[in-house]
Amino acid sequence: MLPDGIAMRYASAGIYGRTSIDVRARPRDRPSGGLPAFGSLGCNAFVTSYGGAHQGKAMNVVDARCVPAIVMGQGATALGILRSLALAGIPAYVACPPDDLATRSRWFRPPPGAPWAGRPGPSAMAALRAMPLDRAVLIPGADDAALWLSELPSSDLGSRFAVSTATRGVQALLQDKAAFAAHLAATGIPHPRTFHLGSLSDVAAVPMEALQRVFIKPVNSQRFSDVVGVKGVWVQSRDELRETWARLHAQGFSLMAQEYLPGPATEHVFIDGFRDGKGEYAGLFARQRVRMSPPDFGNSSCSRSIPLADVGEAVGHVRHLLDGLGYRGIFSAEFKRDPRDGVFRILEVNTRAWTYVEFAARRGVNVCEMAWRDALGQPVPAAVERYPVGKRCIDLYHDLASLGRTPGLGVAGRVRAAFEWARADLHVFRLDDPGPALHVLGGLVRKRLERMGPAQAVRSKSPRRS
Repeated sequence: MLPDGIAMRYASAGIYGRTSIDVRARPRDRPSGGLPAFGSLGCNAFVTSYGGAHQGKAMNVVDARCVPAIVMGQGATALGILRSLALAGIPAYVACPPDDLATRSRWFRPPPGAPWAGRPGPSAMAALRAMPLDRAVLIPGADDAALWLSELPSSDLGSRFAVSTATRGVQALLQDKAAFAAHLAATGIPHPRTFHLGSLSDVAAVPMEALQRVFIKPVNSQRFSDVVGVKGVWVQSRDELRETWARLHAQGFSLMAQEYLPGPATEHVFIDGFRDGKGEYAGLFARQRVRMSPPDFGNSSCSRSIPLADVGEAVGHVRHLLDGLGYRGIFSAEFKRDPRDGVFRILEVNTRAWTYVEFAARRGVNVCEMAWRDALGQPVPAAVERYPVGKRCIDLYHDLASLGRTPGLGVAGRVRAAFEWARADLHVFRLDDPGPALHVLGGLVRKRLERMGPAQAVRSKSPRRS
């Protein structure tokens, strides 16, 4: 019996989908606007049953009276946002394709109303208008969603659907690689030498002889990656630069040439965090890339948390950049330390939740919860400054590929990697939320069988004669 509260259990049809969670919450009076008063927005509760690293630990969560979040995204990023919201106890829906990885999570719920795959545009406006929710917070997991949501507060839906976002102009500047490079040059923030390729004369002006290695990259990363399947294309000579530019330009891409900074994957560092509507940094988190896949233009397959003090120069650069723009919202800035002079040079800034957002949340910097609070106009408590360092997060599937390309790894190297995996946060693969991992494994088995072909598959299934 609770003298000052009530007990609630959400079962299979409840707020957390297929989970069973005990929540104790104090009842609070509603203000005149109809929303819960801020004492965690009318939510003062804790979970008594939650798996994984938080098993048996009290956690701040919200109750059914709280404003839900809607995640716009797909794949591992949407899954990370969903799990981060679950850590904070924030009820959430995910707008994603019907067979997406996130749909396998124990916390997944589709948005109420008509089916919506999470894509921005007129169909999204129609879905939101028809949605039977008085209030919700939208959190983007893709560049196009973040750009689209920057205009939602000024639309007719702004009073119902809240977003913690910068203006469209700021979002566009950070997402457009050409505009971003020009802004960095104007503000003096260190970055790789970059050349916009709008015409053949621009191609001819690139000082190939003065650059060690050069690659072509898109102005719009998301569309290029979706169509071409890579983040960048190497060019070894001026003729190859001209031919590659002409081919990609004919496909409708706006392009740039950039100097490739030397050094291994471990020279890459990321400053992740959240800047609220008042200009305060409620949380900052630094991580270092350990391995990546593919090796040149890939994503982190293994990263580790590092002290902010170790990358103070990079932190200063990202603060200078975002303060000057009046940025608001979630961000993840990638730097690479140039071994030639030791300078941290900024490569890009994601203006939305990134793939490893759950890793930061589990270390005490939950930017998704911060975005939810800030969108609703409520104070955003500061996160821990001294989070655990040396912790690793591993994308097991891609890390296997990365290690497979590592020359001279040997048995000892594989054993060390196995010990790393045993102690690390496994991206997607989690014991307290096994559905996404089983989905990935099932997909890998299907691909393997398809490559084997019908005849081989039948032979592999046939019993051997003794």
